[in-house]
Order: sequence, then structure tokens, then C-alpha cells
Amino acid sequence: MTDTAAQSSIKIKLFLMMILEIAIWGAWQIKIFSYMGMLGFNQDQQWLVGSAFGIASIVGIFFSNQFADRNFSAERFLAFSHVVGGIALVATAFQTQFWPFFACFVTYCLLYVPTISVTNSLAFANLKDPAKDFGFVRMGGTIGWIVVSWPFIFLLSENAGAAETKWVFIVAGIISFVLAAFSLTLPHTPPRKDVAAADKVAWLKALKLLKNPFVLVLFIVTFIDSTIHNGYFVVIDPFLQRVGISANMSMVVSSIGQVAEILTMLILGTVLKKFGWKTTLILGICGHAARFGIFAFFGTPENQWLIIAVQVLHGICYAFFFVTVYIFVDEVFPKDIRSSAQGLFNLLILGVGMVVASKLFPYVRDLYTTNGVVDYKQLFLVPSGMALAGIVLLALFFRPPTHGPEGEVKH
Repeated sequence: MTDTAAQSSIKIKLFLMMILEIAIWGAWQIKIFSYMGMLGFNQDQQWLVGSAFGIASIVGIFFSNQFADRNFSAERFLAFSHVVGGIALVATAFQTQFWPFFACFVTYCLLYVPTISVTNSLAFANLKDPAKDFGFVRMGGTIGWIVVSWPFIFLLSENAGAAETKWVFIVAGIISFVLAAFSLTLPHTPPRKDVAAADKVAWLKALKLLKNPFVLVLFIVTFIDSTIHNGYFVVIDPFLQRVGISANMSMVVSSIGQVAEILTMLILGTVLKKFGWKTTLILGICGHAARFGIFAFFGTPENQWLIIAVQVLHGICYAFFFVTVYIFVDEVFPKDIRSSAQGLFNLLILGVGMVVASKLFPYVRDLYTTNGVVDYKQLFLVPSGMALAGIVLLALFFRPPTHGPEGEVKH
């Protein structure tokens, strides 16, 4: 096999790896809060379960960087994690009491979250030109999130209850088992044992960058926007059903956002070049303000078509803000701390934002619930207002830096 053919084969394998990796997550994300409501879990119990993934994200960022990457080959770590994680997911499906459910789900989260970083590391280690090819490989994850929603058209009925909705965990578990087996066919990627001390210093340097006003402002706004973004998944399923979208179609409707994400990524470079960092970031948060604003003022069955159409704003919300943040860090921060700086912002996007959203959104939902009926207008005005606050902070206080000499960031 020629080098070109071998590299093409590796890219396809990595692409399939990403499809399976993110499909596991996408299988349960939209339905989990509705499902917990069906099981009768109270607000605090839902917060604990909803926070499990976020807490695991915080733990996982350090675990994968400081332990997994340096003690296990990537493909074997993935295989082990997805076998045990798959068992935990299937077990979750058959728990109806809170503590057994929480124990199974948090076990899955603690095993799954580190694999997000490990799959990225494995891809970078085996791509000949990561800058050119990683975008294609990572797109597999978005496709995985889209594709996994379709089986539920047939597995769930229009008014699915808990007995049917538990299939979201069973399907996720099955995909986890498939990925565990597939991982053993991936290129051997030995552990990295040479950068532990450097990483510890890099984390300290990354934290010290918060003393720069532009980093601090971006950090605060990223926290606000990640809370809004994760809050969407907390409330979207029951809201879509309220406007007349059946339980077996809500995941498909939500996946329109991931289709839009792919399309938005194609134009992101052009938008960044034309408008710059600040405007692109503001456009991303405007997407959240507009989406929740439309939910608030037009969230009725009569406007079902508009609620479906506005899902495309997810592409703007995600690519124009979160992906732009990652690109900004890679472009502006010193080379020796870029990975740690990315991890610092990941703490917000995958960790802290999810923990806060899992507490805040159920609280606000219950605050605006009367006789079992949620006032979605008042509920959705909260994230809209948060988005507007983020826009103001960026517009008034974010001053994107210019590149200094190597190893410096300056205004």
C-alpha cells in the first residue's frame, strides 16, 4: 500500500471513530432531562445527573492530560473505556430509582469524557497533516450526532413514556460496544511520557493569562455563553413537544442544528477574515439571543414551522462563538501554553457551563411553572437576556490583541 493510500485509510478510520464517539453522546443528550421528569426525579436530583457530565469533563481534562495519555496506548484506552462505559449506559436504562440511576450514569460519564480528548489526540498523532485533515475527521462527530437521532423515529412513539425513552441509553450503550471493538483496529498510538512537567507549568501560565483584560473578558463571556448553550439541551425536548413536535421526532428536529453547524463551518474562515474576532464572536452570541427570543415570542403550535426553521441558528451559535474561541486561542496565545489554554476554556464549555446550566435552567423552569404548565416565554427570556449581557461585555470591553514577538501576547 502506498503512503497516500495508507493515509487515506487512516483518515477514514479516524472519521468513523469520530462518528461513533459523538453518536454515543448525541443518543441521550436531548432526551435525558425529559426522561428524568418521567421517572419523577426532583430538581436537585436532575441537577446532580445533569452535572455528572460536566464534573466528569472537569476531571477528564486533567485525567486525560496527566494520566491517560501517559500510561496507556490511545486505542486500548478507548476500547476499555467504551466497554465499561457501554455496560454502565445499558445499566442506566434499567434504573428507575435515583441513586442507582445516578451511580450508573456518573460511571459512564467518568469513563466517556476522557475519551473525547483521547480521540482528538489519537487523530492528531496519526494524521500526516493535522492542520489540513483534522477538520474532515472532526466533522465525523457532527455527522454522528445527526445520524444517531434517526433510529428513534422507529424506537419511540409519538407520545413516548419512560419505558420507551430508556432506549436512548440502550442505543448509546450499543454504539459504545461497537466503538470499543473498532478501537482495536485503529493505529497503535503509544503513551506520551515526556511532557508531564511541561504541562503542569503550562497550566499555571494559562491561568496567569487571566490577568490580561481581553482574556478575562473572553473567559467570562465564554462562561455565560456555555451556560446558555448547555441550557438549550436541558429544556428543548419538552418545549418542542409543547409546540406539537412528537416525541419520536424531537431529536431529528434538534439535529437540524448540527446540519447547520457543518454548513456554517464552511464559511467561518471567510467571516473571520471579513469581520474579525470581536464581530464574529458577537454574531455567535446573537444567534443564541435570536433563537431563544423566537422561542419566547413565537413558541406556539401555530408557529411550529418557525421553531423548526430557527434550529439552523445552532450553526451560528456554535461555530461563530465556540469554534472561534478555539481558533483565537490557537492564533493568539503563546505556543508553549496553547494546549493548556484550550483546556482552560474547555473547563467552561464542557464542564462548568454544563454544571451551572443543569442547576439554573430547571430552577427557572420551575419558577415559571404554574399548575404543571411552563410559561416558556418567561423561561426563554432569561437566556436571551444572558446573551445580550454577553454581547454588551464583548462590544464594550473585549479588545482583541495583536501578535507580539514569539511567546508574547500584547495589546
